[in-house]
Amino acid sequence: MLENLTQWATDVVERLGYLGVAMLVALENVFPPIPSEVVLGLAGYTAARGDASLVGMIIAATVGSVVGALALYGLAAAVGPVRVRAITIRYGGWIGFSEHDLDRAEVWFDRRSRSAVLVCRCVPLIRSLISIPAGFRRMPLGAFTLFTLLGSLVWNTLLIVAGYVLAEQWDKLLDYTEPFQYLVLTIIGVLVVAVVVRKVVLVRRERAAEETEHPGLAHETLEEIVEELESETDGSALRSTLHDSDPAPPV
Repeated sequence: MLENLTQWATDVVERLGYLGVAMLVALENVFPPIPSEVVLGLAGYTAARGDASLVGMIIAATVGSVVGALALYGLAAAVGPVRVRAITIRYGGWIGFSEHDLDRAEVWFDRRSRSAVLVCRCVPLIRSLISIPAGFRRMPLGAFTLFTLLGSLVWNTLLIVAGYVLAEQWDKLLDYTEPFQYLVLTIIGVLVVAVVVRKVVLVRRERAAEETEHPGLAHETLEEIVEELESETDGSALRSTLHDSDPAPPV
């Protein structure tokens, strides 16, 4: 599949030049299976052959990066924080992700949104995905665009210059970037496993506490739990009524 994508990207760049690079990079932001290393390395090689300007290729790639990131940001912003919260409340329990977890994630991102966008734009695999939480939180568009541009400029410059230096061997750029991608995947995998294990442990502790407070709760049906809670509420209300109706002690 990678060979087919490489050949297709080569054809697009050879036919459309700067426009082709901008289009491919924008598409890569929305459709991650298109590796940016291939597109940017090829752009550098095209400049090395003298068919394009090195600076022009960097500008074209950066424009494409911003356009693609804005498209993904717009899709996420259309969903918005309210729908994300509703989805979390309705389905988050399936993966152990609560509304409280969402609150913490939102606070973390709001505090570090600019640095998160800037840094993640230089990290393979997640450089495109950072647009999604930015859109969900509706990060100020000006700040998102600026830090996307800066981070993309760094990433694009590094890879296009590398393709320029490698010239006809530009395809070997993947040999240098793949280990970094595997490292990122490993870190993401470890973090996901750690979060899942932690959530499982917490859920089990919460269920154990509920079982202690309400023996047999885990084996009760939903209707039985509702009846139990309603009876407790009725009992509390009755005690409150009896307390209020007690005659005042004589003075």
